Amino acid sequence: MTARQIRTREQWAALADEMLLAVRPYASPSHALITLPGAPGGYGTAVDGLEGFARTFLLAGFRLAGERGADPLNLAEHYAAGLAAGTDPSSPERWVRPEEHGQAKVEAASLALILDLTRPWLWDGLDAGVQERVVDYLSSVVGDRGYPRNNWLWFRIVVETFLRSVGGPWSAEDLEEDLALHESFARADGWFSDGDQRSYDHYVGWAMHLYPVLWARMQGASLTPERQARDVARLDRYLQDAIRLVGADGSPLLQGRSLTYRFAAAAPYWAGAIAGVPSTSPGQLRRAASSIVTHFVQHGAPDEDGLLTLGWHGPWRPLAQSYSGTGSPYWAAKGMLGLALPADHPVWTAAEEPLPVEVADDLVAVAAPGWIVSGTHDDGIVRVVNHGTDHAFEGSLDGDSPLYARLGYSTATAPLLDEEAWAEPFDQAVVLVDADGRSTHRSGMTLLTCEVVDGVGTAASRSEAHRVDVDPSVQTHGSGLVGTSVVVGTLTIVSVVRGAWEVRAVCVDDADPGLTVRSAGWPVSGEPAVLTHGVRGDGLTSLLVADGLDTEVRLDKDASPLGTWTATPWVSTPVVAGSWWVTAVCLAQHPTAPPTAAVLGQQLTVTWADARVTTCTLPHQQ
Repeated sequence: MTARQIRTREQWAALADEMLLAVRPYASPSHALITLPGAPGGYGTAVDGLEGFARTFLLAGFRLAGERGADPLNLAEHYAAGLAAGTDPSSPERWVRPEEHGQAKVEAASLALILDLTRPWLWDGLDAGVQERVVDYLSSVVGDRGYPRNNWLWFRIVVETFLRSVGGPWSAEDLEEDLALHESFARADGWFSDGDQRSYDHYVGWAMHLYPVLWARMQGASLTPERQARDVARLDRYLQDAIRLVGADGSPLLQGRSLTYRFAAAAPYWAGAIAGVPSTSPGQLRRAASSIVTHFVQHGAPDEDGLLTLGWHGPWRPLAQSYSGTGSPYWAAKGMLGLALPADHPVWTAAEEPLPVEVADDLVAVAAPGWIVSGTHDDGIVRVVNHGTDHAFEGSLDGDSPLYARLGYSTATAPLLDEEAWAEPFDQAVVLVDADGRSTHRSGMTLLTCEVVDGVGTAASRSEAHRVDVDPSVQTHGSGLVGTSVVVGTLTIVSVVRGAWEVRAVCVDDADPGLTVRSAGWPVSGEPAVLTHGVRGDGLTSLLVADGLDTEVRLDKDASPLGTWTATPWVSTPVVAGSWWVTAVCLAQHPTAPPTAAVLGQQLTVTWADARVTTCTLPHQQ
């Protein structure tokens, strides 16, 4: 680790320049392809090289725009040469085109966005022939019906908006269709789902909120004042939750796909600064963004060569999705968007203000994803107890994605992500286990409640617990595995949350005979030290307390980006249908005494370590 801080604009700019210079040795002769070291990604070397160009172009564009064209690194000349070669069909460095490979549609949006943002210093300086080739390269997206129904809608909007501004082809029908699709993904309290499924993750901030803000400032954007006001109001409300999802150490939540984009998680805070949101101050927005980038810099990203690799802190290839290549991590450039703002912008001149978890314990319910968010000031950890997110449709019987369907995520732990974790849920899961040791999945669960009352959070869900015989021929992009599913029982889970503790009540109904129910807690990485009711690793304690049962600890090797060894506490007991089973789960640096709990009829009574008593009504069994 290093003590380096990225707080001031000068420090941000120095980091950006180091990153841009570090990739130059990997550029092709005319700079059109930047193919970074490592095994090729799932889409091949040609796509890797395009990504390397387009995603570092984002960062170069932010630098040019923020300095109003001042360009000591000759960024405009360097990337202009790449644009000329990449769009030349006869060049050995020519780019994969959007009609040839879907990933080029993603990268085309970055090209269009920066060409618009840096128009006086880059686009206007290109000769007419290069401009025509750029327009031709981008134009194939017009009328294209091959875009997935998710954040990709913004890639076509951005490209066609730029094309419109330079006299190229565009389609009003495309824009109307895409904007309507965006609206269909809007959820409560400013949240969006990244698609039709319950897909709540970092894409909400670094895509579904970021692009509307940037699009509104593009030449050629055809948005009404009403739409812009609605977009800003949604972003403002979303940020009131998002600001609570950053740990005191700057770590974002380790949840959802594309985590290798790392400090792209800072993007929505800069979007809030650009949009001028009223509810989160410029100083707190910068605090969030700077803390996130500082966290990664201090943990070795970029690495000693100034490069971003596939991983979290250091390289860890299993974190990547099938679409990830060597250039993919440079979507982290989105998190450096603040550099496009001049030095006298309020987000740079305001004093930093602390994050919620840096001030006091913090507890909120987030309705759309079905999360109870609990931050503890003592250790700076933010935890999410999840009862509504699974990257699936309600009622589906697919496998659980470790990135979405676990009961808990935090800024200090990572879910197990080896192959077994996708097939057999273990950490932060309540499962039914058969005589062969096979575990059930809960994807498709129904959210029953999610609220905070009198400083205590309560969330509950019910699922058809199902085994999945996986079909290995089906590829997913962060979703759970699919195959043939068999329902073996119904699981109702209630979480009562206060501080670092969750009291977890579980009821099993309609179960096949001979099953056991297993509850597992937080996975902690580092050298494990087994405790009476859990384990300690890397300064974190993970506890799971169940009356009358011994807590066991499972060790997994090379299953987490946070360390070689990961330890998870767990307990199990034979299923007693219709009966509530209560455990207490904790993640903390300095855990307090565990709460005690009792069930009488439909009432769960919890007595916390400070003698405060909480009573809640349990859901009726089916």
